[in-house]
Amino acid sequence: MIADVYELAAVSRRISEADAAARDVTVAQWHVLSVLSGGSATVPDIASRLGLTRQAVQRVAGELVTAGLAERRDNPQHARSSLYRATGAGLGRLEQLIADTDASRAGAVSALSLEELNAARNTLRGVLAGLAGE
Repeated sequence: MIADVYELAAVSRRISEADAAARDVTVAQWHVLSVLSGGSATVPDIASRLGLTRQAVQRVAGELVTAGLAERRDNPQHARSSLYRATGAGLGRLEQLIADTDASRAGAVSALSLEELNAARNTLRGVLAGLAGE
């Protein structure tokens, strides 16, 4: 099953790379924007959530700030770990990415019922929780 998850991730990554490139962002930027859509976060928080190095997230966060899709603010809780948040433009870009890609992704799994998709999600979450020791 783990090999199937890796294969699914690889296929999803290839599709996402093409979708992102067509909309002038990278997949990494898309992922960081997705995290920031939930509110402000530090680079270590984002890195932990995405399973990436802090250095990689720092680079992507800087790219998003330069592009006007995110902003960096002082963190009152930790002077050396800035907070990043998506700007209105960043949230708009993320919403457009999702809107543009939802239909094709839904079509790709249309042979599966909603119940089957929910069961698959719940199973994967259970496996993930077990592997993470939760």
